[in-house]
Amino acid sequence: MSIQVQELPCQEGSIGLITLNSPKTLNALSGAMIDDIQQTLDGWAESPDICMVVLKGAGERGFCAGGDIRELYDALSEGRDGAKAADYFVREYRLDFSVHRFPKPVITIAHGAVMGGGLGLLTASRYRLVLPDITMAMPEITIGLFPDVGASWFLNRLPGRLGLFMGLTGARLNASDVMRVGLADMVLKPEQAEDLLARLQQERWSGDSAVDDNRLFRLVKQLEHPDYRALPDSELARHEQTIAQLSAGEQLPDIVEQLLGAEENSDWWQAAMNNLRGGCPVTAWLVWNQLKKAQQMSLKDIFRMELTMATRCTQRPDLKEGIRARIIDRDQSPQWSYASVADVPAEVVESHFTPELDDSNDPMGLD
Repeated sequence: MSIQVQELPCQEGSIGLITLNSPKTLNALSGAMIDDIQQTLDGWAESPDICMVVLKGAGERGFCAGGDIRELYDALSEGRDGAKAADYFVREYRLDFSVHRFPKPVITIAHGAVMGGGLGLLTASRYRLVLPDITMAMPEITIGLFPDVGASWFLNRLPGRLGLFMGLTGARLNASDVMRVGLADMVLKPEQAEDLLARLQQERWSGDSAVDDNRLFRLVKQLEHPDYRALPDSELARHEQTIAQLSAGEQLPDIVEQLLGAEENSDWWQAAMNNLRGGCPVTAWLVWNQLKKAQQMSLKDIFRMELTMATRCTQRPDLKEGIRARIIDRDQSPQWSYASVADVPAEVVESHFTPELDDSNDPMGLD
């Protein structure tokens, strides 16, 4: 079992603690882990003893580096229709939606690598607490997928067109960046994260979610803030005006050309541009369209849209080829189905948004 489940007694009530426990893979979410977390949360949602849930990751290197894409590659290799791989996304998105809608407070304490599916869990939580060593990104363009796990919702809530920039470039954000744009609520010192559970266990929790949430909110607000001057300098503070200027416009090929042609010499910028330059052209269009379409959508409809998109990705060659090149063979030379953003036909892009299922046959069963 790649998660550790504990029920920690308090003065009254209990805390449900889930620890992602696959540190060798940076706690990448396997299908079994997703199922185990879902089953645990379903039970705790109905339990009168569990008053809140805490999520964290084992090991020193990260909370969760995303989905287990080796497992996804194997699923893609087991049939041409992509059905087994699509089922992985059904289960992952159901879990993320469950965290968003969980009837009790959910606290995620994230450290190190927080990418893809890890960011999905963090952003779905009521309390998003991070450690100073956090590195956050949505790097799906490098493997021919798209920013999923509800990214159509949380990337759209970033200032300006930063969400578009993150999706196009897989840019990595540090703790200062994350706080600057509101992707976390607080940076904790490592020792504070260790002490927080003990502090929570000293409290009397009523089992009334609203009452407990108010008490928890006050307790978290009382935590000592770290000296933000000691955190890494914000890369976004340095580049955000350039990002805003270059990401403006109504034609995606022009925006991509502007970004790639910018005379910015920082290592951070160049790493982001290398992701864009070598990334999947179809993914760039998916990012562009998903953010536009999601602006007026409910969270439930966003997950439904993303499931349609993911299902289509499992049926096309780019996702399997991207994982092969980046993770399996590691030649770092994916052969995408189209050479550039300008070459991608509009009908190929739009096909990713055409659902196979209607509301009466929803595989995620979202309430």
